[in-house]
Amino acid sequence: MAEIKSDHILDAKGMACPMPIVKTKKEIESIEAGKVLLVEATDPGSKADIKAWAERAGHQYLGTNEEGDTLKHYIRKASEEEAEGETSFENVVNNDELKQKLSDGVATVIDVRESAEYAFGHIPGAKSIPLGELDSKIDELNNEDDIYVVCRTGNRSDLAAKKLSEKGYKNVTNVVPGMSEWDGDVEKA
Repeated sequence: MAEIKSDHILDAKGMACPMPIVKTKKEIESIEAGKVLLVEATDPGSKADIKAWAERAGHQYLGTNEEGDTLKHYIRKASEEEAEGETSFENVVNNDELKQKLSDGVATVIDVRESAEYAFGHIPGAKSIPLGELDSKIDELNNEDDIYVVCRTGNRSDLAAKKLSEKGYKNVTNVVPGMSEWDGDVEKA
């Protein structure tokens, strides 16, 4: 797997349960919503503990990579807006409709999740442009393409679809619910 970008790193190596979780809870409070926290731990139990805690707390557990004795856990801090789940961009398709477009070969998929989320699993052929980088990379997209924007739940992709539409992209569609319920093919970076 390629190097995964994180915004914050917590060193919990050498700590035993429950300390990796205690430290993770404290650290995640200090970071901005949408950012990715890398927790480096050596406690084998941390793999199940951190995943369960992140899901209970409403954060997104992205996955764990093992490098020797070190477990690298990736967690994305959720925002309140994501939890509310409201979208307003009018042109929307569901996951099954996107799968049909992909099988027809008529879809350009833009994944606006963070690079760590993309690395742990994305739609084959999807182009990674995190929402925060969309303004600087918008020229990489073809205005004539049918663009389908995906994220985890449809909220960030809603914002990205609006932004693309405002910049003159005419064939933009938001995919809801996105990767949180995607059951099609997935590849890892």
